[in-house]
Amino acid sequence: MISFIPNTIQRIYLVLTLDLKKSPSRLQIEILSGQGTFIMTTLQSSLSFYIYATSGGTLFRHTLQELFRLKLWKKYSYELVIIRMSAQRLQTIGRHIQLSTQYKAEQQPEYRFTLENGILTKEQRDFYEKNGFIVIRNLVSLEALDRFRKRFQDVCTGKVDTFGMTIMKDVAIAKSEFADGEKAITKIQDFTLDDELFQYCCLPEVVKYVENFTGPNVMAMHTMLINKPPDPGTQTSRHPLHQDLYYFPFRPADRIVCAWTAMEHIHRGNGCLVVLPGTHKGELQPHGYPEWEGGVNKMYHGIQKFDPNGERIHLEMWTGDTVFFHPVLIHGSGTNRTDGFRKAISCHYAGSECEYVECGDIQDLISKEVTAIFKKRTGIQEARFEDIWRVKSRLVKGERINL
Repeated sequence: MISFIPNTIQRIYLVLTLDLKKSPSRLQIEILSGQGTFIMTTLQSSLSFYIYATSGGTLFRHTLQELFRLKLWKKYSYELVIIRMSAQRLQTIGRHIQLSTQYKAEQQPEYRFTLENGILTKEQRDFYEKNGFIVIRNLVSLEALDRFRKRFQDVCTGKVDTFGMTIMKDVAIAKSEFADGEKAITKIQDFTLDDELFQYCCLPEVVKYVENFTGPNVMAMHTMLINKPPDPGTQTSRHPLHQDLYYFPFRPADRIVCAWTAMEHIHRGNGCLVVLPGTHKGELQPHGYPEWEGGVNKMYHGIQKFDPNGERIHLEMWTGDTVFFHPVLIHGSGTNRTDGFRKAISCHYAGSECEYVECGDIQDLISKEVTAIFKKRTGIQEARFEDIWRVKSRLVKGERINL
């Protein structure tokens, strides 16, 4: 995701390819503070366009990824940038720009990642803006967590219908002949259709914080109850450093947030979250399966290149503590070196004004993998990546607009 736009680019021209046999019409959009960033962020997710730029009378043709990856604006002082795309894509971008400016008008100029609703203090907003996460202590009650723990146990023992859920096992445990019940399942995903577990997503004490990031129209997009197992010595219980936006075909990223609640004391010994503060201001990075000797769990993709010397913060959390973090924040979790299973429950929320977008090459691997699994499970061969997300998302509060 592009978090800035070069000052040398003063205008963007969007070329509408309404009819390839005719000369395309052209719409000029001035680059304003904030809006230019949003346009470029949105465009990067599209597959079907090239950039045509002029510098000193010479015409250059690039993909957007090339422009920013190679930092070409530092080499050439572009006088004009033209982006060729479909009219339908432009309409989507126009709605994104309108949404972006709407939020910007409602908040102070220095705040990009949080909205004003009176719950977060100025200090908390400043912390999230700088670091991309914030921990709220003792937010969820023990009674609520006990309900979710009991429901998880019922899922593991087959007492309840698991329709729509994705049941996952650790790659090492899956090869064992002895694991069963709660010890066999390391994660359940997509529990939005389970009314009992879905109550986590609707907890008023959680949602009131979520609205600081999504706005008042709140969708539950992705849900997990994680049962991190004791590591059998293969280190497969760890989760590689990654960015959650890699898995999502909807934008804008700044109106997405994860709420992740500890169901017990979580520390470095049992594999707490680790975050790289400030990385939410960067771009979406290429991901892939790490080459780990002990194997890696399905869909546990990790960032392929990152600064190993960058600052890391290990988030030790107590029962009921909840961390809210941005989808571009680089994070992961360590190995569970204890004898017990470490539990946490989470939901990714998005403002329902967000829109589905075409996934670029950077998300090609995960989109194909998820779509293939869905087709195999359902037999719906024409399913697209965004269709899967439409099916498993659910309105939490407000109005369902786009998602």
